[in-house]
Amino acid sequence: MPVEQHSDPFEERLSAGLRQAGGAFETDRAALVAAGALKGRRRLMLRRAATVGGAAGLALVGVGGAALLLPGGGSPREDDSSVAATRSATSSPAPAPVSGDSLIRTLEKLLPEGKFSQAEARGTDEQPGPYVHLVYDDGKGAAAVGVGLDRVEPGSDQARQATECPGKVFAHYDACRTSRLPDGSVVMVLQGYEYPDRRVDTKWWSAQLVTPEGHHVSVSEWNAAAEKDAPITRDQPPLSAAQLKQLAAAKAWRDAVDAIPEDSTKPTARPGSTETAPAVPVAPTLTSLLPKGLEVGENSGDDAGFGYAVLDDGKGRSLVQVNVQSDMSDVEGDLFGSDAETLSDGTKVATHQGPGEKGGAGVVMWTVDTITTDGRRVVISAFNSGAEDTAATRKTPALTMKQLRAIALSPKWWQ
Repeated sequence: MPVEQHSDPFEERLSAGLRQAGGAFETDRAALVAAGALKGRRRLMLRRAATVGGAAGLALVGVGGAALLLPGGGSPREDDSSVAATRSATSSPAPAPVSGDSLIRTLEKLLPEGKFSQAEARGTDEQPGPYVHLVYDDGKGAAAVGVGLDRVEPGSDQARQATECPGKVFAHYDACRTSRLPDGSVVMVLQGYEYPDRRVDTKWWSAQLVTPEGHHVSVSEWNAAAEKDAPITRDQPPLSAAQLKQLAAAKAWRDAVDAIPEDSTKPTARPGSTETAPAVPVAPTLTSLLPKGLEVGENSGDDAGFGYAVLDDGKGRSLVQVNVQSDMSDVEGDLFGSDAETLSDGTKVATHQGPGEKGGAGVVMWTVDTITTDGRRVVISAFNSGAEDTAATRKTPALTMKQLRAIALSPKWWQ
């Protein structure tokens, strides 16, 4: 499968992934905590998973082994089911399927003149979803190019995140810009790297386009004949940022998305569900709970569910990230072992202190994980660096375990 299985999910699929992870938590609690985090990389890898190798149905493997399903594949939640319901009620029958061979011809026609090889594709009626991938050579070196196609709910958080530039705390890139086209479509063009830690200098450039009708077109290119394990063949990928945007905006891709059949197996929202959804913006809530004397730098803004902030008390940068999840009772036994503390109101608290997991030299990760009797979970982690994959900037995180505990147990997360 051409797409790398990255280690950062997004919160819409987190519960499903943790349910699948099950007992792995006892062997590596820190790993599963980390699997619920990292909004910036979540956005980046959500987009990548919608590219070459299949826009639909690919699974990201969370840190510690939690499998998290991506848009268009199994285990969608309410956003996905509402798309199907809307289309069923308002749209005419889907157009005839578009074959994989047709998608290959479309991509070859839309690219500048050059040589093509190693083409592969899935049509709109094939599972887990349509994509096209080939090797393109404009005379300056072979380059992998791919297009993935999917639907998102217009105006949804998923649609917004697909076209937002990721935070540089979690994703290293040279340039990223989001713009709006005359027809109302939003497109993000990112010029980054295949490996976030730059251990190999393979470049990965991507354009992500979402139309007002919910078409999601994801275009990726590399400066090598394959995204991984292939020699670098050229200094830059073949298409400029403007060309990437133009390729993503081609009408032929939208027509193909329209031809994707509805998935009758997708579950609908549970009737009468009383699930409590986290609604507070995470970064501002975290900021309001911090002790005095901490300067807040880069942060996740007003997003709910997951957020982060980079703190500095004058002794070095310190990343803090928080996940707020509801309806987690069914995995409580997997996440909270016999060593967890139980408070008088039944809330369980688990703690962990250990090394970081993203390669930063000397980085440590301190975590407090909490869950209430009705399944509301807050997990907070702090690091002694401004990013997990960069070297430690201080001996310990800017927040103590006691302070992390107080923040995680605050009722503000559910107000």
